[in-house]
Amino acid sequence: MKKFQSRRVVVKVGTSTLTYENGKVNIRRLELLCKVLSDLHNSGKQIVLVSSGAIGVGMGKLKLKSRPKETRFKQALAAVGQCELMFLYDKFFGEYNNSVAQVLLTRDVVANEYSRQNVINTFQALLEMGIIPIVNENDTVAVDELIGQNFGDNDNLSAIVADLVGADMLVILTDIDGLYDSDPRKNPDAKRIPVVTHIDDSIREMAGGSGSNRGTGGMATKITAAAAATSAGINCCVMSGNDPSKLYKLIDGEQLGTMFVAAEGTL
Repeated sequence: MKKFQSRRVVVKVGTSTLTYENGKVNIRRLELLCKVLSDLHNSGKQIVLVSSGAIGVGMGKLKLKSRPKETRFKQALAAVGQCELMFLYDKFFGEYNNSVAQVLLTRDVVANEYSRQNVINTFQALLEMGIIPIVNENDTVAVDELIGQNFGDNDNLSAIVADLVGADMLVILTDIDGLYDSDPRKNPDAKRIPVVTHIDDSIREMAGGSGSNRGTGGMATKITAAAAATSAGINCCVMSGNDPSKLYKLIDGEQLGTMFVAAEGTL
């Protein structure tokens, strides 16, 4: 794979990457992620971070063992968790002299032509000012997302954001190292697919079901996001988020995870 020459990169990180099984924040991994993204930003990359985790972090902060079923409680957890999450991002990015901004989106905002352009203008201004936007679904008010009918998890949101900001690359960090021909957690002989040049039904069938107890996504939503990104001319890499420092290797051209090739671009 050629060396990654992209200047504007959207990185999406999931709840399972940000938290431990008990729901509490994985501080070591979060801090490393912020350090790596800060370094990439310092090198001249424009970084946009799409971060899940508000509800998961809220669960950990309130010591809940399972995700509540009622929408109003999910919204309350999102309100608690988003505050904690942004506090941590501001702290860790700030330690490397980088400023962050919170951007909370809902589908109606993106769907409306006027407000969509305002969102684009805001992103552009933040990036021009050298600020790292941190994006999440506005779970506190976006009822549809909490029941699976809005952006369809932040994987899809990350593809939408990548299109909005005109990104060169979307990187989705998750708890599995790319797309496999079968579930590697069940089949020890499962083989990772390093490159996908066309997303069809056979690729979609390889994707599993829902994600972890703390999140809502799974490989299926990542395939959907990759399809949206590549159709917009944006390369998309789905890779493990266990070691954020591997982002350096990806940018230097090493093959990691699964690379979904943009419809209008080549690697």
